[in-house]
Amino acid sequence: MILQLLLCLSIIVVLHEMGHFLPAKYFKTKVEKFYLFFDAGFSLFKKKIGETEYGIGWLPLGGYVKIAGMIDESMDKEQMKQEPQPWEFRSKPAWQRLIIMTGGVIVNYILGSVILGMMLFKYGETYIPNQELQYGIAADSLAQEIGLQDGDQILKLNGREFDEFDPVEFRKALIFGDPARIEVRRDGRVEQLTVREDQINELANYRGELIAPRLPFVVDSIINEDAPAYGSGLERGDRIIALDSAATPFFHDFIREVEDKANEEVSLQVLRGRDTVSIALTTSENAKIGVFPYGPDHYMDFGTRKYPIYKALPMGFGRAVNVVAEQIKGFGLMFSGKIDAKDSLMGPVGITKLFGNEWNWARFWQLTAFLSLVIGFVNILPIPGLDGGYVLITLIEMVTGRKPSDRLMERIVTVGFIILLSFFILVTCNDIMKL
Repeated sequence: MILQLLLCLSIIVVLHEMGHFLPAKYFKTKVEKFYLFFDAGFSLFKKKIGETEYGIGWLPLGGYVKIAGMIDESMDKEQMKQEPQPWEFRSKPAWQRLIIMTGGVIVNYILGSVILGMMLFKYGETYIPNQELQYGIAADSLAQEIGLQDGDQILKLNGREFDEFDPVEFRKALIFGDPARIEVRRDGRVEQLTVREDQINELANYRGELIAPRLPFVVDSIINEDAPAYGSGLERGDRIIALDSAATPFFHDFIREVEDKANEEVSLQVLRGRDTVSIALTTSENAKIGVFPYGPDHYMDFGTRKYPIYKALPMGFGRAVNVVAEQIKGFGLMFSGKIDAKDSLMGPVGITKLFGNEWNWARFWQLTAFLSLVIGFVNILPIPGLDGGYVLITLIEMVTGRKPSDRLMERIVTVGFIILLSFFILVTCNDIMKL
């Protein structure tokens, strides 16, 4: 997980800083340092080429380019006391400084868009056609609070046909619907459901699987020789239809019944061909029986959409725009109090866990694209110390014709870094509390 995160951050940080570096060099602005990660106190590697020192720091919280004549994280006040030189950032016209400061964020969006587009080109899109859910949905506890029931066939979502079964997009549509409306077929009747406003925060912070395809519990294989089911008599193709005296016609029914039966001897009723067989076993300490069931692909045909590169890349850009739009909506919901920021914000620990403990290139590139877009969005926020803070100050200068003094800029940047450091500590502590 840590190696994947470091590689991901390295790609994002180097390209982001390159977005500042290249326009700075183009406008003949001196760049003194280009660093991956921060070198507080010492660096792991450094080499000077021309006027720029390139290096790798030891603190993997980002990176930076030190541009001469700019108030930044280096807080080089001695340089700022000297007379402005033509190669310094502060001597350049406002429009050039604006391009230099927005370059990193622009690269973030380009990177995220290109990765998403290339993933569509290489992997395509795999989806479950909604019509393939012959047994309807399995609704978990929160879905049932909303009004959904096991076996429902979802017909429409927010007035649109529900053609593709996608639990993630389904949850997003419920969060951002105003209000969210669901049309389902239940026992031959069409029912209309509406999500209440007080349920939005719970939906936004929910980490469970709201809905899933409802599937029979048919044994595919036994996990290993240590599994409770090993040697019990269960065979591949057996359909488990009851646990003790409770009927469990579907997999999710079995999971609900067995979850409070840890280390207990239980009796399974199994349908084998036309015969019903009774099998006894003792569950594990985490209430499992050690069986892999057949997955959705056993019961339904998945759809796959492939795209040529000339279509995939524009679609990648569109998806990048959607990610940013969702970030904006998410911030809006947090500030309005509909979403609890404590539960929604994720720090370095939470981000690291997203990569999983196995190297999966598809997941790696998906997360790299997402983090690049999120970092770009956060960086453009008008907060002192971030790119967006510099951009806002430059835009004010361009409108008013008055440039803030170096002394004022030092104070603004100092306040900004205190805010950013406090925020980083807050989200990190929040991560630890979640663990």
